[in-house]
Amino acid sequence: MKTTGGNAAEKNRLYDRWKTRLLELPMEELNADMYGFTGRRSLHIQKHTCASCGYPAAKTRQYNWGEKAKRRKTTGTGRMRHMKEVPRRFKNGFQIGTPKGARGPATRSSE
Repeated sequence: MKTTGGNAAEKNRLYDRWKTRLLELPMEELNADMYGFTGRRSLHIQKHTCASCGYPAAKTRQYNWGEKAKRRKTTGTGRMRHMKEVPRRFKNGFQIGTPKGARGPATRSSE
């Protein structure tokens, strides 16, 4: 399974999506090894709901009484492939394209 999530919450949701697909398999093919994907068993088989993230709900499960849990799943706990370059791009005004010096000499077309 390809995991592209940056933070822990997104990875957990991807895992739950994968595990929900497993539930469609016949019971003979399901065994304990399939739960070893991340070591978590929080997706309830009969309820079809994840106890930690609330999958398949649209929003991630989160409560204010679980401060530590929020800290564990928040932005910055994963790789942040996109977010870590945003401050640098913000400083430069989110420029796109090639810098002026790298375009080569300017040509005159009006002669």
